[in-house]
Amino acid sequence: MSIDLESLAALDAVVRHGGFGRAAQHLHKVQSAVSYQVRKLEEQLGLALLDREGYRVRLTPAGETLLAEGRRLLGNAARFEALARQFTDGWEPRLLLVADGILSLDAVLSALKTLADEHVPTRVQVKIEFMFGVQYRFEKEQADLMIVKDYEPDRQLHAEPLPEIECVLCTSPDHPLAAVGEVDLALLHEHVELTVQDSSDRGDDRHMFGGDRVYYLSGFSAKQQALHMGLGYGWMPLYMVADELARGALVEVRYRGGSRYRFTPMLVQRLNKPLGRAGRRLAELLRLGVRVRMEGMGAR
Repeated sequence: MSIDLESLAALDAVVRHGGFGRAAQHLHKVQSAVSYQVRKLEEQLGLALLDREGYRVRLTPAGETLLAEGRRLLGNAARFEALARQFTDGWEPRLLLVADGILSLDAVLSALKTLADEHVPTRVQVKIEFMFGVQYRFEKEQADLMIVKDYEPDRQLHAEPLPEIECVLCTSPDHPLAAVGEVDLALLHEHVELTVQDSSDRGDDRHMFGGDRVYYLSGFSAKQQALHMGLGYGWMPLYMVADELARGALVEVRYRGGSRYRFTPMLVQRLNKPLGRAGRRLAELLRLGVRVRMEGMGAR
C-alpha cells in the first residue's frame, strides 16, 4: 500500500487546527480539496479516521493511532527534504520565527534587514507571542526558530542560551507605592498589578503576586504606558525602562521579596528539521544581534 503523504498532511492539519476550514487556510487550499484528500486517505485505508458527527471533527480510535505514526512519517519526510536542500544552493521557500514579546525586536528587525540587503529570497514570517504562548505557537505552526523566555525542554529541540535579561518591578513616581520605603506582599495586594496575558491561555506569569486586582495588557509597550499613567505596578524588562528609572520618570518598587529577577532566553531550532540556508543565516544574525543589542541595553 502506498501512503499519500499530502493526504496525511491534510489529516494532520485538520486535527491540529480544529477543522477543515482552518486547515485549508493553513495549507493555502480550498476547503473542498482538504476534505477530498482526507476522504481519499480513509478510502485507501478502508477506515474511518475522523468522527464528523459532533460540532468539531475528532479522531476515531483508529485515527488517533494511525495519525501518531503518520506524524512520524511526515517528520521523516520533512527531515529528508531539509537534508536534500543542504546539498543544493537553493533557498527554502519560507521560514517562521516565533519570538517572545518581552525581548527587544531590534535584533530581529536588524536580522531581517540584513537578509533583505543580501537579497535572500526566502519569505520570513515573525510572530510575537508571550510566555508559554511562544512554545505553543512554535509547535502548533511547526515554526523553524523561536526565541523564548519560558522554555520547556524537548528531546527533538536544540536550545542555546542568549544573554540574561533583567526585569525590575516599577511604578509611576505618583503612585502610592512609590512613597513607601519597603513594600510587603499585603501592601502590593491593595493595588492594581499590571501584567501581559499569556498568549497560550495556559496560565499567568509565575512572577505575578496573586492579588485580586490585575489588569491584563496586550504587550509591554501598553504596559509601559499604563505604568506612566499610574494605573498600577508591574515587572518590566530593564532595557526598556533603564533611562526612565535614571531620570525618575518611573521608580523601582522596593519589594521585600526582591524587586528584580533575571531570566535566560533561548534560541531554539528543531533537530528533526535542520535549518536550510536562509534559516542558518537568520539564526547566525539573531545570535549576534541579540547579544550586541541586549548587552548594550542593560542585559548581563
